Parts: sequence; C-alpha cells; structure tokens
Amino acid sequence: FAMSIHVRLSTTLRECVPGYVPEEGLDIDLAPGEEAVTAGELASRLGIPAAEIKIVMINGRQGDLRNAVTEGDRIAYFPAVGGG
Repeated sequence: FAMSIHVRLSTTLRECVPGYVPEEGLDIDLAPGEEAVTAGELASRLGIPAAEIKIVMINGRQGDLRNAVTEGDRIAYFPAVGGG
C-alpha cells in the first residue's frame, strides 16, 4: 500500500513547489518499497534544494535531512531566516 506523508513549507520554500497551497500543505504518497526515504530525499523530489533548507521539523520535533520519514509523518521545511 502507498505511504502518505504530510509536508508543509515555510515562506520562500513555497516558491519551489508550483501550486503549493499554504493552508493545506502537501500530502505525498510514496509507492510500496519506498519506505526508506529521508527528509532530504523527499525535499529533493519536491524540487527544494537542500541548501535552501535550514530547519526540518518531523512530527513537531526538530530533525535534519538525514532523518528517515515513515507513514503518517508530518514534515515541515523552513529556510534560513534573513535579517540582522
């Protein structure tokens, strides 16, 4: 069966994914056999350059691009915050 992961993108990262709706986020379905996917691989599939991602939240906890994601996970990607 397919594995579903919910993805949310913050600010400038939204521009990387055409048609992204901030209020809804994205539900990504992975095919059977694709269970071993990292947060970084998922971002790459969405067309988000890893260099643009500063913070990865997995189920409300800070993680990183090397963390594996599994069925039902909620992933949020945040860019570096500008300012000074």
